[in-house]
Amino acid sequence: MKLAEFNSADPSSAADTLKPCIDVTRWVDAVTAARPFLTREALLAFASAAANPFTPAEVESAMAHHPRIGERPTAGTAEASMSRSEQAGVDPADAAAAEALAHGNREYEEKFGRVFLIRAAGRTAPEILQALNSRLANTPAEEDTIVAQQLREIAVLRLEGLITE
Repeated sequence: MKLAEFNSADPSSAADTLKPCIDVTRWVDAVTAARPFLTREALLAFASAAANPFTPAEVESAMAHHPRIGERPTAGTAEASMSRSEQAGVDPADAAAAEALAHGNREYEEKFGRVFLIRAAGRTAPEILQALNSRLANTPAEEDTIVAQQLREIAVLRLEGLITE
């Protein structure tokens, strides 16, 4: 969607455009209400600032939409399509990487009670696995901070892919 179209869309349509980026009502409403944006960069900067900080409840809600790393969502939604694209560096045919990620995911979920989340776009499976193994040493408080940051990065990256000048 072009920036001019986003700026002139009715609030409901603008919100529907934003929700696949991250379905956090406060963030969607803030970005929608701040229109019009003079440039795409201004939109992205505002979106990033509006996402900082996400509350623990917002993080929990947003996490409900994220698949495990290495598990490609099959739904036909815009969010699922974005997730599949973001995980392009994780080859599902690489059995060793898939097994290592599955094992790491199980350990992470046992320790933190949620799926492991990382901005996967631009990262290879070995990089993701290294981050996963490293983050297993974090405290829950440290991990909460990292997860919120990863959600912010994912939201802005997705928005960047949706809106053109």
